Amino acid sequence: MTNPLYDALFGQHAGQQTPFLHLADGGVLSHAEFLGQAAQFAHVLGEAGLVPGDRLAAQVHKSPQALALYAACVQAGVIFLPLNTGYTTGELSYFIADSGAKLVVCDGAAMEALRAVTDPLGAALMSLNGDGTGSLVQAAASKSVTYPTVARGAGDLAAFLYTSGTTGRSKGAMLSQDNLLSNARTLAAYWRFDASDVLLHALPIFHTHGLFVATNVTLVAGGSMIFLPKFDTDQMMAHLSQATAMMGVPTFYTRLLSDARLTRDLVGHMRLFVSGSAPLLADTHTEFEARTGHRILERYGMTETNMNTSNPYDGDRRAGTVGMPLPGVELKVTDRASGEAVPQGEVGLIEVRGPNVFQGYWKMPEKTAAELREDGFFITGDLGKIDADGYVHIVGRDKDLIISGGYNIYPKEIELVLDDQPGVLESAVIGVPHGDFGETVVGLIVPVAGQTPDVDGIKAAAAASLARFKHPRALIVVDELPRNTMGKVQKSLLREAHKDLFVPT
Repeated sequence: MTNPLYDALFGQHAGQQTPFLHLADGGVLSHAEFLGQAAQFAHVLGEAGLVPGDRLAAQVHKSPQALALYAACVQAGVIFLPLNTGYTTGELSYFIADSGAKLVVCDGAAMEALRAVTDPLGAALMSLNGDGTGSLVQAAASKSVTYPTVARGAGDLAAFLYTSGTTGRSKGAMLSQDNLLSNARTLAAYWRFDASDVLLHALPIFHTHGLFVATNVTLVAGGSMIFLPKFDTDQMMAHLSQATAMMGVPTFYTRLLSDARLTRDLVGHMRLFVSGSAPLLADTHTEFEARTGHRILERYGMTETNMNTSNPYDGDRRAGTVGMPLPGVELKVTDRASGEAVPQGEVGLIEVRGPNVFQGYWKMPEKTAAELREDGFFITGDLGKIDADGYVHIVGRDKDLIISGGYNIYPKEIELVLDDQPGVLESAVIGVPHGDFGETVVGLIVPVAGQTPDVDGIKAAAAASLARFKHPRALIVVDELPRNTMGKVQKSLLREAHKDLFVPT
């Protein structure tokens, strides 16, 4: 037995002096140098008492060393648990305790606060700072740059990723070696990545998108990355001319479009722009193509499955859709009550099955049984439909479905109407409690900079376009919509903020 994930992502580059990470300061880290540091970290994990199957939780800033820690965990057979850098100490205490992490790696500034969490749990604590310093690095400095890779099977767990927990306790999605490797190989082939590619990487690496899509695809293809600590417009503009591909969230693209330096000439050599993690507005898609000549490729995935669908590399990349199921992935749309497939074109719950689908939720057998069917189909919680050409359309989350007076209302349908109105940059539609209807529709509108939307005119346009039961009972103009770190609108916060709008006082 070998270690398929390590062998395919990292081991194939052993001893190679080829560039892997191009850093913001102009430095370059070769594959060999990167793997040497990962091996040194793996030695430290062993000395800390971690054995295959143990968990390591890491809340660290993005850096080459943070990425090497991921590689070290794979090489040592340790389950890697990356955590959002925005989590508070209180939130971290749940993840650390629930996962049973044996070692926690954090920024040096958080050490004192986290000790109160890790000490009672018997977890070790080490530091890794964004500048590449810290007690982990110090402990690794004297170690060998080679490490005997631990044998693991395709079904062995490689990572935990915790869901956002907007509807209750966060759930730890258990991802196996094959879950990660099969998806990386599929995406590299589907998106035509090879050793000549240079990926512009400005995503965080505590999330599926930046770690298991962008990084794993680059590694399995043998390419390199321009590895930026975060999105910075000036840095992006400075490095676009050196890249062949870019992966980002919709916010990346809107920010690039707001800068006059984004021109056809600047990105003329690029071959691929990918967007995900949140819906891309059709207007952004259209404007980006008009400005650059490139059609953004939108895809669809989630914590529990990595990527499920993609618009085609060759062929029609359709704005407002997430393309078709990836090779090896099955997707169906089902009735939320019966679980039976709905007719083509009708809205229902999206379910997926394939080697990318996770192994279940850590220590939550009831949740696993409720969302992962015995036949292997995962109930994603996303509402969507498949059009006559096989393209998948996401219309919202099941939890965001509005049921007003017994009618099912899909927010996306109303948002498309609102987004199309003069002076509207974007919108979010939510359901709030209502005495007569149970729930009613409220629209939040973000204006285009410098413009004041005509709310009465927008209401009239919605009335002309939508059935009466879908009409927004209130339209509220806001400066911006609350988003998480990956750009997704947090509708739960909007519902909480406006829950008393129609409650009698």
